[in-house]
Amino acid sequence: MTAITDLHVKAADGGDVDLSTYAGHVLLIVNTASKCGFTPQYQGLEALHRRYGDRGLAVLAFPCNQFGGQEPGDAAAIANFCSLTYDVTFPVFAKIDVNGTHADPLFARLKQDAPGLLGTKAIKWNFTKFLIDCAGKVVRRYGPTTKPEDVAADIEALL
Repeated sequence: MTAITDLHVKAADGGDVDLSTYAGHVLLIVNTASKCGFTPQYQGLEALHRRYGDRGLAVLAFPCNQFGGQEPGDAAAIANFCSLTYDVTFPVFAKIDVNGTHADPLFARLKQDAPGLLGTKAIKWNFTKFLIDCAGKVVRRYGPTTKPEDVAADIEALL
């Protein structure tokens, strides 16, 4: 099976991003939203990015509007919100679907490799997190209520 870093995603501007750019990095991939009760987790994600980025962590955010319409903005509005509200410096990609027939292939793969509780595949809400090791293998899935700082020990173990 191919590594997560063999896939391609869309940048916020619609351009193609080859995830091989992140080969050899530990990745924390998160579906995000600007108007969610978990939105303040952007602050914790940014803290992880700043703390571990130089050691090989890459936080990758994928906005999603599938949960309560909590990410209604376009790419410019999302980028502006992330920058002005949380001083986000990690990549925020194009808005995607994470569930259903139009689910982005990256998230289809993440869900396949790391099912949720009781083997469920669907993502239940915004700020579900996936930790990927340096070889591009999904190590763990975290629910939305898991705070970014609670993932730090697992990240350190992989760096």
